[in-house]
Amino acid sequence: MTCAACSARVERSVGKIEGVESCSVNLTTERMTVEFDPVKTDLDTIKKTIEKIGYSWAEIKSDSVDEDKLRREKAVRVLWIKFIVSAVFVLPLLYVAMGHMLPFGLHLPLPEILQPMAYPLNFALIQIVLTIPIIIMGYRFYVVGFRAIWHRAPNMDSLIAIGTSVAVLYSLYAIYQIIQGHFAFAEHLYFETAGVIITLVLLGKSLEAVSKGRTSGAIKNLMGLAPKTATILVEDKERNIPLEDVKIGDIIIVKPGGKIPVDGTVVSGNTTIDESALTGESMPVDKKVGDNVFAATINTTGSIQFRADKIGADTALAQIIKLVEDAQNSKAPIAQLADIVSSYFVPVVLGIATFSGLAWFAVTGDVEFALTILISVLVIACPCALGLATPTAIMVGTGKGAENGILIKNGEALEALHKIDTIVFDKTGTITEGKPEVITVEGDVLQLAASLERYSEHPIARAICNYYKGEYLEVKDFKAVVGQGVEGIIDGKKIEIGRGIVVLVDGEYVGRVVISDKPKTSSYTALKKLRDRGIETVMITGDNRETAEAIAKQVGIERVFAEVMPRDKANEVKKLQNEGRKVAMVGDGINDAPALAQADIGIAIGSGTDVAIESATIVLMKSDLMAVPMAINLSHATIRNIKQNLFWAFGYNIVGIPVAAGILYIFGGPLLTPVFAAAAMSLSSVSVVANALRLKGTRL
Repeated sequence: MTCAACSARVERSVGKIEGVESCSVNLTTERMTVEFDPVKTDLDTIKKTIEKIGYSWAEIKSDSVDEDKLRREKAVRVLWIKFIVSAVFVLPLLYVAMGHMLPFGLHLPLPEILQPMAYPLNFALIQIVLTIPIIIMGYRFYVVGFRAIWHRAPNMDSLIAIGTSVAVLYSLYAIYQIIQGHFAFAEHLYFETAGVIITLVLLGKSLEAVSKGRTSGAIKNLMGLAPKTATILVEDKERNIPLEDVKIGDIIIVKPGGKIPVDGTVVSGNTTIDESALTGESMPVDKKVGDNVFAATINTTGSIQFRADKIGADTALAQIIKLVEDAQNSKAPIAQLADIVSSYFVPVVLGIATFSGLAWFAVTGDVEFALTILISVLVIACPCALGLATPTAIMVGTGKGAENGILIKNGEALEALHKIDTIVFDKTGTITEGKPEVITVEGDVLQLAASLERYSEHPIARAICNYYKGEYLEVKDFKAVVGQGVEGIIDGKKIEIGRGIVVLVDGEYVGRVVISDKPKTSSYTALKKLRDRGIETVMITGDNRETAEAIAKQVGIERVFAEVMPRDKANEVKKLQNEGRKVAMVGDGINDAPALAQADIGIAIGSGTDVAIESATIVLMKSDLMAVPMAINLSHATIRNIKQNLFWAFGYNIVGIPVAAGILYIFGGPLLTPVFAAAAMSLSSVSVVANALRLKGTRL
């Protein structure tokens, strides 16, 4: 594919196949994602449709990243070679064709044998000789361009092919006239126009390919993080094996300074590990027996042995790479206008070029002037810039997010995030540390509470059991009531422990355990940054109102939903949406999953559960809430960049095409030559990609 017209054509054709539910084609990554009903169609039908409209395809393999990288690097090398060869021939072509026309003082004299008036045929033939290698270097424009016309789906290559072909054919006609004795036609050759257009477009394509390669740098960086080998323990001996040979259950040894090769659980030793590659968090994390370690993180201090739990595509690193790839291949709703315009763009330009050429011929009677207008309009039009405006910014934006521990699952989420005006935060483990501690005990209830709570996995239960140092009483008929507490029979009496950690014996209040969970050190600052942006912050929790409001006061939250059952969290989010708000939900637990799914944007804390992460559209790899305003800032920066790109792409074509058609010339202004039109067209695509690359330097 060479421009947005190509991607739109593939998308439209595949989308028409019966059974295809959705089809998205990304011009920047050159990938198509298609969902289809296998009962109604199959992959072969889709592939044949792609081939029928003139394109080839390559199925993506799980290990194709290196192969894809090599293919792209080869394509860039080939483009540069083609440009250099074209430049070598276009410079003498310009010297022959135009050197004698330069003003006095800059005049470049031609040898006598090439003088246009003395030897017009020589003058013309040497230009053909110099133009042929340039056309050969740009042969792909003709093959792809005319094939696209044959399939009734003209693209950017079609515009270049038609424009340069018209220039060459008219020049061949001029040579025929010279042979017939009409030597004045030596002054009416357009070979240098075709040569310069092809050379400039090749230069633009080369720069564009290099820039597009840099937009996918985040994926390349992530792929390079994992080590190629691992040291495993076999019969008390160390063996160094390739990473792909590691099996689940292998005991792996990592010494200080070494990289963790796969995900696993520490079985021996203590150390600190730098997890910044995955989380963006610069502070090393202490690890002991029983703790999890992750591929591509760096062991900094002690030697450890760990059991391999997840390998290959199941590691956290592989999942991150997959998530970033999916995001970079997705489309944001803001791209819809560009997609619609792109699908009609080239036929409209062909119509404008033809009409302009015929109109100027009718007015002036000058064939060459009409051809200049025709070629200029064809060459200046650039659907590429339209097609690249959104995907390049999304690629760089999602890559920038990944480098900072912010994983955005698709372009739609990236765009929607900048519209958020309300963010709902779960309390425990999100705003707070998630490590509750017993502060005081009211009444003689600690033994009763600890005896019951030892059967629960809740963080509050663990806090009570850690605080209690005595013997446990026997409990019968233990039962945990989700969102309410626990109950059981002790010494024949029904003991109930409810929210707020009140203790009831046979239905009567006998005391309570006061629990406190400290806010994270960054919570106040993060929430203040959001409020400074005009975003309302809300806290939702199952805790009693007294505890909830105490925490909310510490972090500056004014609106609190307390004593909310897990199943009702989604309803509270829905109520906010019914007020006309754009709501994001931030949580980390299983009970947050419905609310994460209900919200316009679900943001899961990466240290949370798999269910929460699966339900969310944005995943924060670190538990630091500062990542939330960072994600908001990233969304605003990316959408601003996309709007700049679209403004430039639309503006360039809206202004450039009428100027090329001679609108200024009517009022005594300048006439745009095909050479300048080609230069402008080439720079338009490069400028859009270059602007997207500026996102890499954005401070979040």
